[in-house]
Amino acid sequence: MTTSENSIMTCAYAFAAARFDSATNHHSLHATSRFEKDTVIVPFKAASTQPVASYLTVQIDLQKHITLQPTILQFVNHSCEPNVFFNTSTMEFTSLRSIAQGDELCFFYPSTEWDMAQPFECFCGRPNCLKEIKGAAYLPPEILMKYKLTDFILRELNTRVEQAF
Repeated sequence: MTTSENSIMTCAYAFAAARFDSATNHHSLHATSRFEKDTVIVPFKAASTQPVASYLTVQIDLQKHITLQPTILQFVNHSCEPNVFFNTSTMEFTSLRSIAQGDELCFFYPSTEWDMAQPFECFCGRPNCLKEIKGAAYLPPEILMKYKLTDFILRELNTRVEQAF
């Protein structure tokens, strides 16, 4: 991966560095070393808990959303082909596949979010891009089951499927 001349590092931890791209006005998080598939990159915890979602929270129950500690994790962006996962049961940030040093760390937002505070149009450019990201509640089970999902999302999905029958 090449760093754009518009991109500057804003903060770093042992596992990742946040970058800001002045051309797009967006932050991103990039691996500072290589990670093999299924590696715990870093444990995380809830810096705070709130009953409503914001664009900086991760959902762990219907009315329970956490801000992440370490705070650098707030710079993990969405991709329809994620390479990382927030396991909210074990509170571990893990790799879904091998990640090279410098790769952007991206997760699938509906893997943790049932109904997002700020839906958006996805421009990840992946062949399986879903285009509109609003949360797991808006996706059919056959799409969701292609992804690793948190226990919370799996419970909500099972409830939805049971109610349909």
